[in-house]
Amino acid sequence: MKRTTRIIHSGRSDEGDGLVNPAIKRASTVLAPSTAELYHPTGTRRHYGRGGIAPNAELRAAIAALYEADACALAPSGLASVILAIRTALKGPGEALITDSAYGPVRRFCDEELPRLGVTPVYYDPRIGAEIASLITSKTSLILLESPGSLTFEVQDVPAIAAVAKAAGVPTVIDDTWTAGVLMNPLDMGVDYAVQALTKYVGGHSDFLMGSVTARGGAARAVLEREKLYGVHVSPDDAFLALRGLRTLPLRLERAEAASLEIARRLEAHPRVSRVLHPALPSHPDHTLYKRDISGAAGCFAFVLDGIPAKAGEAVIDRLKLFGIGFSWGGYESLALSCDPQIKRTAVPWKAEGALLRLSIGLEDIDDLWADLEQALAAC
Repeated sequence: MKRTTRIIHSGRSDEGDGLVNPAIKRASTVLAPSTAELYHPTGTRRHYGRGGIAPNAELRAAIAALYEADACALAPSGLASVILAIRTALKGPGEALITDSAYGPVRRFCDEELPRLGVTPVYYDPRIGAEIASLITSKTSLILLESPGSLTFEVQDVPAIAAVAKAAGVPTVIDDTWTAGVLMNPLDMGVDYAVQALTKYVGGHSDFLMGSVTARGGAARAVLEREKLYGVHVSPDDAFLALRGLRTLPLRLERAEAASLEIARRLEAHPRVSRVLHPALPSHPDHTLYKRDISGAAGCFAFVLDGIPAKAGEAVIDRLKLFGIGFSWGGYESLALSCDPQIKRTAVPWKAEGALLRLSIGLEDIDDLWADLEQALAAC
């Protein structure tokens, strides 16, 4: 069954009422007919609401089907899902290899919390590929990937890194939010844990926070146990919204790809722009890897202003009228962000000719969005 078909037909339980969407059920206490059933529930009955009632179960099943995974754990934000995967995957004290392009809040977690666990974060060039073998030692307990990077959009050689890690017995975690589990399946490439901020494209409407972790085999069992141990929970109302957004995900990604590529091509030709960081453009340094591993494009990308410093770049963002100024991406509305205040690199310095700006292209008319960008750039 094709992935787009699985998205429509998975996670739809039949309760005999003919409804195509699950009912929202809210509960903390779940009564049992006996003490034995309370401690060891049988069938589909839950023993406590924290594990999720409907539609949590349907959402888990649908996301697991998307990745062809054995299990899906849910977390109350994308950041929480990355942390859940890291804590599950860590083999013990030692070192964790972290991509230098990692999402800022994830990097902060690695810098501040991993040392408390006896783990030293070691940042690596996101373009290192199979050469990551040179960084793996007996102390290496985890490799974290993010492809593409959420600010500078480096595409990692996921199969090569996963193969090296597997040979060394090192677990891998990837932030797969940009491809949304539709444009790439990291589990098929050998990654152990695939994380996605469902807040972004699965939600699609900027109205809830959630993340998922999918895995296969022993890794699947491990993440479900860790989810239970930590008491991680998402509300049934938010699970319903995520499940609803999932059904139209492929269509919205198609629109995002077409619109973002059109805007990106126009920006490439603009005299105020020195380069555009969109993996689907032939000019992107990782375009060959992108074409090999990723079947389409999201609507989030960045561009560098030609000789225009960061403060002036912020002024460009402030002049935009249709683009909202805000974090996140993947919603129906277009957003813009000045990236320079967020960039932190230690393995490979970030070098640019000017300010780095990020766009998330929504569902507005392309010409209207372009007119907004043109008027803001003209005032540089």
